[in-house]
Amino acid sequence: MDSASATTHPVVVKALVKAGSEAGLRLTEVDLPTVGPTDVLIRVLRTGLCGTDLHIEAWDDWAKKSITPPLTVGHEFVGEVVDVGPSVSTVAVGDLVSGEGHLVCGRCRNCRAGRRHLCIRTVGLGVQRDGAFAEYLALPESNVWVHGRAADQPVDLDVAAIFDPFGNAVHTAMAFEVFGEDVLITGAGPIGIMAAAVVRHAGARHVVITDVSEYRLRLAEKVGVSLAVNVSTMPVADAQDVLGMREGFDVGLEMSGQPSALRDMITNMNHGGRIAMLGLPSTDIAVDWNKVVTHMLTIKGIYGREMFETWYQMSVLLEQGLDLTPVITGRYGYTQYAEAFAEARQGNCGKIVLDWTRETR
Repeated sequence: MDSASATTHPVVVKALVKAGSEAGLRLTEVDLPTVGPTDVLIRVLRTGLCGTDLHIEAWDDWAKKSITPPLTVGHEFVGEVVDVGPSVSTVAVGDLVSGEGHLVCGRCRNCRAGRRHLCIRTVGLGVQRDGAFAEYLALPESNVWVHGRAADQPVDLDVAAIFDPFGNAVHTAMAFEVFGEDVLITGAGPIGIMAAAVVRHAGARHVVITDVSEYRLRLAEKVGVSLAVNVSTMPVADAQDVLGMREGFDVGLEMSGQPSALRDMITNMNHGGRIAMLGLPSTDIAVDWNKVVTHMLTIKGIYGREMFETWYQMSVLLEQGLDLTPVITGRYGYTQYAEAFAEARQGNCGKIVLDWTRETR
């Protein structure tokens, strides 16, 4: 890092930290991140709240097994590059950037074969190393995605802050061909809704999304789904009748992690149907494998994003007019993090964004 420019940055910065083995987060001061030869120093502008952050804040069983405090949390962000290491060549001061939150080893078989999203030694930003809920973040150049020059305002900052989960949605939605197909999406959380917007944009014929939250179903209608179904009152099979479908869904995107949702999806798939699973179940799921076999279904697990093909797809989708703003329903200054987490936890919301350039709304 250029020593002359380094003096213009603060020595300590504000950050949201999991300070100890207990519930809650603490807004405190931490040292300015160290920038190595191939690293980029980013002044964080916006961050998005993720379900992972809720697990860490609550200090549930998953967090206890996965997190070693103290740790700065968060992995969804957009920011402006303020310094670069001497070996950095593709990122410049003044770039507006987001970042791939999976840091890979570069040495395992999958990494060396160009399948970095399958790295067996992946380290998670904000999980195994200090994350993005801070005024400044250091990240390897290889994990930085450049939107353009910050001065040109190339993308809405709130949308850029949620490129990480948007990537999950795109990776899942693009797992199988959807043009002209009938698509069933189980789980109308923010990623499920973004996936619905993607498959609609990509030319799917019917897009049905299911949930038990009326708020989120109404939110899904804003991105153009054919039918938003509350499965507590309407079976998925009835949705087929409403739309005049005769043979079942061609593509299924399972986003909820709920056992009943996966079973409903399998029941309502056409022969030869293809299912992409992003939702992580908290318990074992009993599946009718006879139907999977006799209906010749394909089930594919999805995790994270393809580096960096998914990122290219995301940028192109936005350039072509895909609108994600309906998915963002809460905006808070960074000192209001407790209110932001409370809104995210109660569920009647889409994506929640923290603004690190101001303390309050």
